[in-house]
Amino acid sequence: MRKFECDEAEVKEAIERVVQRTMNMDFTWNWSCGVAYYGICKAWEVTGNQEYIDFLVKWVDEYLELGLPPMMVNACAMGHTMITLHEATGDSKYLELALMKAEYLRNDAIRFGDGVFQHTVSSKNDFPEQAWADTLFMAAYFLLRLGFKLDKQEYIDDALKQFYWHEEYLQDMKTNLFYHAWDNVKQSHLSGIYWGRANAWAAYTMAQAYKMLNPFMPMWMQIGGALGDQLSALVRLQTSDGLWRTVLNDETSYEETSASAGIAAAMVINGHPMHQNAMASAYKGILANIDEDGSVRNVSAGTAVMYTVDDYKIISKKRVQGWGQGLTLAYLAALLQNKELVSKI
Repeated sequence: MRKFECDEAEVKEAIERVVQRTMNMDFTWNWSCGVAYYGICKAWEVTGNQEYIDFLVKWVDEYLELGLPPMMVNACAMGHTMITLHEATGDSKYLELALMKAEYLRNDAIRFGDGVFQHTVSSKNDFPEQAWADTLFMAAYFLLRLGFKLDKQEYIDDALKQFYWHEEYLQDMKTNLFYHAWDNVKQSHLSGIYWGRANAWAAYTMAQAYKMLNPFMPMWMQIGGALGDQLSALVRLQTSDGLWRTVLNDETSYEETSASAGIAAAMVINGHPMHQNAMASAYKGILANIDEDGSVRNVSAGTAVMYTVDDYKIISKKRVQGWGQGLTLAYLAALLQNKELVSKI
């Protein structure tokens, strides 16, 4: 086994292509935009390209003039961009927007059980007492980032509570994979599918959270254990093309790039020495799905908790999606933020 190596110049060139394509997409203030622009923020972190920040500032400021939509859990994904814009510009209005979203989560977001965020995609009560893996990125990871940025323990504690319960509800202790969702009313995982992108949301956010914690925090060991077990299962489900399928354990299910990018990013951040070959294979597979114009291909459309495995397998993957662009940028940025894995060849 050789240590995984990639070309830093090649990674930066891919980042530039994907960012430029993403900046030419039309978004609303919602989760798709939140993931896409999170990716641009990560791109700025590793390249320092001021054009990326200037674009985000212009877009956000114009949207603020139009007025923001009603609050919901999924749209709190835009809070990630607000954190980065405050760090990049020092303008307090972006921090105020992040705080507004955090206070909504703390005080107004629908919860069930022991304070678990209910997955919501609008201002309505969309999925009563359902927990989805998506919420780890849209809300829990955002709240954790802001909590550490501002040293607000109540944000950190609430975020870690979300990680605790989403793992309790969603991670299967036999396979160590994550289910798409949990229905607390029906006391079931509904169709019981190990959806690829759900596992990406879980793996990526746990990898990031684990780096933010320390061994004196009880959740440090819990998140580390959950992530380690999950990645151990996922590395054995990687296809010969270096990717992961939209239904992870179904060989008739198509390979899906956004899930692959999120999972591969988690592997890079986690840095297990025995995952070198898997990381090298994922690198080739993900780059092969980035067009010359920066479009990330083979990304499944927005996916509710479907009734059957066959329903997941026919979700369209022909369009360019914000979450595909954003997760791919998060992956490429992770390569450069973990320098021990990157060398010029």
